[in-house]
Amino acid sequence: MMNVEINGTPCSFEPGLTILDACRKIGVDIPTLCHLKGLNPSGSCRICVVEVDGARSLVPACAHPLTEGMKIRTNTDRIRDARKLIVELLIANHPQDCLTCSRSLTCELQKLAQELGAEPRPQFKERRVYPIDASSPALVRDANKCIICGRCVRVCEEIQGIGAIDFTKRGFQTMVLPAFNEDLANTTCVNCGQCIKVCPTGALTENFAVRDVIDALSTKGKTVVAQIAPAVRVALGELFGVDEDNVAPLLVNALRRIGFAYVFDTNFAADLTIMEEGTELVERLTKGGVLPMITSCSPGWIKFIEHFFPHFLPNLSTCKSPQQMQGAMIKGYWAKRMNLDPRQVHVVSLMPCTAKKFEAQRPEMEVDGIRDVDTVLTTREVARLLKAYDVDLKICQPEPFDHPLGESSGAGAIFGATGGVAEAALRTAHKLVTGQEMANLNIEAVRGFTGIKEATIALGDLKLRIAVVSGLANARQVLQALEKGERQYDFIEIMACPGGCLNGGGQPTVFDVEALQKRLAKIYAIDAGMSLRRSHDNPSIKKLYADFLERPNSSIAHHYLHTHYHARQEQA
Repeated sequence: MMNVEINGTPCSFEPGLTILDACRKIGVDIPTLCHLKGLNPSGSCRICVVEVDGARSLVPACAHPLTEGMKIRTNTDRIRDARKLIVELLIANHPQDCLTCSRSLTCELQKLAQELGAEPRPQFKERRVYPIDASSPALVRDANKCIICGRCVRVCEEIQGIGAIDFTKRGFQTMVLPAFNEDLANTTCVNCGQCIKVCPTGALTENFAVRDVIDALSTKGKTVVAQIAPAVRVALGELFGVDEDNVAPLLVNALRRIGFAYVFDTNFAADLTIMEEGTELVERLTKGGVLPMITSCSPGWIKFIEHFFPHFLPNLSTCKSPQQMQGAMIKGYWAKRMNLDPRQVHVVSLMPCTAKKFEAQRPEMEVDGIRDVDTVLTTREVARLLKAYDVDLKICQPEPFDHPLGESSGAGAIFGATGGVAEAALRTAHKLVTGQEMANLNIEAVRGFTGIKEATIALGDLKLRIAVVSGLANARQVLQALEKGERQYDFIEIMACPGGCLNGGGQPTVFDVEALQKRLAKIYAIDAGMSLRRSHDNPSIKKLYADFLERPNSSIAHHYLHTHYHARQEQA
């Protein structure tokens, strides 16, 4: 143990801690700004400075290791004055548009200013005005609000392994800019939105589309329909104070109140994806095809492989994501049954993911010149939309989804969790290979938030080697191992966001590990509580094939449900 003194109190800690770690262990809550658990400390903002006997100046607690005999003070006048001054300097170069900022009430700079009693000082004022970068269909970057904390740079490099943004210039001229000083759309940014989740001030946001939806709802002759992704239903309640395991029934009612004509379940399309993807996997295994087959549900992952590993594109499943399949079926199947012009049907996707905005506008995502999906809203935007119409989830009454594109299985529900796509696919692949149902539908080996999970699953006599990966730095590691022949798999599930869609870039911005665990538990509770738990048992899926698609991987199915991708330059 290591013996130190904190604010005059003797304490003992295990080796390897920073001053910040040690202080928090005993309930001394030192404020931070650039620090984020799980990222390498930088000590750049200096908000967490403390006094240490023998040190010539204040030291950053987040980056300074604990040493034997250290004497630390965290609450002296000198420390408080230093922290207050730092925040006042940040305020001086900030637009202070708190009333209209997307991070109002959750802004960490605002919170610190209040806690430290910081005040605007005209003598510090040095406002530089930068153009807002809205070049990306998914993300918007406002350098005027950036406080150079570096969280976005570190999460993009360390967690996602991309490095699409970085520091440039020096001193007071320091900025965070996209690589090569290009617009964000012209970089290797994959639109995952993890930078938004960690930005403390709203310098990074999604490209808001709430106004587009309001306009569509107000347009005569438009039939506006919604689809709800699995991860949204276990996270949206956090923004309304509703502690339901599944807020989808309440959300269906809320959307109908504000004018949506129909509300469908993306879980239906997840079941459809499994029928197509499971059949594709079995055909590759039994008839000879490119292995390992890699999932194609995560649009952030797709753009990553296009930039960095295009030689693995033949390994991708040709299936569209559930979002795009649902859009294609709404316009290509359901609209015709309802005698509606598909060009007058406006599909709004409610997604946990910012990259879905990019995916929806890809040229590959249309059938016969008709876009699969028209508008994508993140979970945060859904909350904004409901509040714009004065609708509170707490007063909504549960209602079912519209059919036939609203019936789903538990296999569709678990798509929102890392490992869920693999587990759902295995439940159906077992039936396709053996003709029998899998005895135990809970495949524990692929569950949980571990970044790389491996397992060998028996499908009769066939031993399927699988990997489940979340977070793109982990994806890079696995693909590099495949290149070197260090690992062999038959099937790989990859999701761009660490933890899967539950932790998507469009989810509530407050980073809370406990909240993620609760979302995960809710996803599996939905699955366990359903009478249908296998995609191939979904009667609406069976009817869709009987009435329209004929069979999985048929020519009709390929026309509507499958696509292709292409290599992109690594620098753009």
